[in-house]
This record gives sequence, C-alpha cells and structure tokens, in this order.
Amino acid sequence: QPQLVESGGGSVQAGGSLKLSCQMSGYVTTGRCMGWFRQAPGKEREGVSSIYINNGSTRYADSVKGRFTISQYYAAKTVYLQMNNLKPEDTAMYYCAASRVTNSGCSYSILSSAFDYWGQGIQVTVSS
Repeated sequence: QPQLVESGGGSVQAGGSLKLSCQMSGYVTTGRCMGWFRQAPGKEREGVSSIYINNGSTRYADSVKGRFTISQYYAAKTVYLQMNNLKPEDTAMYYCAASRVTNSGCSYSILSSAFDYWGQGIQVTVSS
C-alpha cells in the first residue's frame, strides 16, 4: 500500500501562494485517484481537488476553482497542489490521499470515502 507524506505548508498573507507536495512511496501505480482535502477547526473535512494519475483528469471544489491547481510528476511519485490568491478561509490542515487501484477514474465529487490511504496532514495558515 502507498505511504503519503505532505510538505510545503506554512503561513502566508492573504493573496500569497503556497505549493504543497505529496510524496508517495510503497506500491505506486498510475491507476489511482489522488486527492487533496482540508479540515479547519470545528469543520468537516472538505475535498479540495483530485487527479487521476492514469490520464491526468482533475476535479476542483468550487471554493478553489481558478486559484488552486493540482498536478503530478509521476516519475518523482509526487502530486502537487499549487495554491494562489490564498484567502483566510483557506486556513486548514491539508491532507493528501490516495484511492485503491481503480480503472474508473476519480469520482465527480471529491469525497473522503473514496480514498483509502492518507498522509499525516500539513498546516496552512493564511492571515488577513
């Protein structure tokens, strides 16, 4: 099974940018959906973006469309989340997740129930 480690979090002022990385190890294959989720204190975990490694198809939550970009560099076994024009409401713990091997791609909605493997999370704080 894959192991996931996030990096790149930190503190930034509103309007700034951060790039999160998710390094995969273990059983890495193209047939997985990779996702980014976030959870703010007192709130439910929210699906932010997903990418199907096999063909690069992507999904985004409405709240981040046009500001966040998910990408992959399979040779480096890494998935990225470029976050631009950050807002205070983007403050949260961000988690990388991987699905089981599938040939169905990522689901239309970015649901945590569709993912089986999780990183430990990394904090992103945006100040106004």
